[in-house]
Amino acid sequence: MHRRRLLHTAGAGLLLGTAGCLGRDTATDTSTSTDTATATPDADADVDAGGTSADTGALRDVELPLDDVDLRRGAAKDAIPAITDPVFGENWSDVEASLEGADRVVGVEVDGEARAYPLAILNWHEVVNDSFGGPLLVTFCPLCGSGVTAERRVDGETTLFGVSGKLWMSDLVMYDERTESLWSQVLGKAVQGPETGTALTLRPSTITTWREWREGHPDTSVLLPPPASNTITGGESRNYDVDPYNGYEDSRRIGIGASNPDDRLHPKTSVIGVAADGVARAYPNAAVENAGGVVNDTVADLPVVVAVADGSLAAYVRRVDGETLQFGRDGDVLVADGSRWAVVSGAALDGPHEGTTLERANSRSEMFWFAWVDFFPDSEIYGQ
Repeated sequence: MHRRRLLHTAGAGLLLGTAGCLGRDTATDTSTSTDTATATPDADADVDAGGTSADTGALRDVELPLDDVDLRRGAAKDAIPAITDPVFGENWSDVEASLEGADRVVGVEVDGEARAYPLAILNWHEVVNDSFGGPLLVTFCPLCGSGVTAERRVDGETTLFGVSGKLWMSDLVMYDERTESLWSQVLGKAVQGPETGTALTLRPSTITTWREWREGHPDTSVLLPPPASNTITGGESRNYDVDPYNGYEDSRRIGIGASNPDDRLHPKTSVIGVAADGVARAYPNAAVENAGGVVNDTVADLPVVVAVADGSLAAYVRRVDGETLQFGRDGDVLVADGSRWAVVSGAALDGPHEGTTLERANSRSEMFWFAWVDFFPDSEIYGQ
């Protein structure tokens, strides 16, 4: 089991408070400031925020801008300091904290280069402003267990993102430095401020273990924690060997003042979600494991393959050159049409499709069930 999940800390409540998201009371925030809405309600709030039409009609229909009463204050603005000047290395051999094989990371690959962003850092900082294949925004919400990666641009201009300290549906709410608009992480849209209704362009990423990511990307670099990397408030560092959310993943507690919106699954069940043409379907980790580690399915008219590796989920479109493939499992890899395929990257390792990489079927990482169904309220569950 993950070492940090087993770490017992007598002051767990204090640590949660230091991390920010669980550290304040559950009263709604009714203050008015520069992040107050200035735009008219968005008539197309259910349109995909990721630059594709995959989520159209499946995302929660939300009237934007959000009212102040819909936002809950979890921490002061920038109390969770976003990383603004990330520094990378081959490993953490020169870091006081440890990065072990079972520790989870957000992995991003661009033009054959790979970077890993450990959750040991993201649990404390939540937002990384990077430049990797262009301005890149890497985010993780510990309360929802959700990772979302996007272009770091607003109105075509590069900008920095920070942590507002506010939450919507228990999810991270960011702000951009350029317009001070507020952005929902999972929705991928501005929910208050001048950019209300504007969608971020999402980029593919994977949440997996450091071991699995490094095996598939042996030349990867990995984010180094502050003070090596700088934050929006300076070189603030934390104890990165301590999980500030210790025990949260196994409990029924949901964010701040929330309840499970759908009790078909335990609220903290890890699922990967796929949405297409108004249909959303969640794939629980256990259901994929029970299917032999690979599921061939069709969501609306989209043929997908969902697989698990080292406890992490991945979903791909199983259509290659116009042909729908049927995938099987051979140990640690997928097999289809004479080729072996890596689970974490979706790349064909050999055979007739060598050099081909499957298109991702999901625009957001795996996350807790309660978070997925909050944003995709009519979601089906594979196996039910």
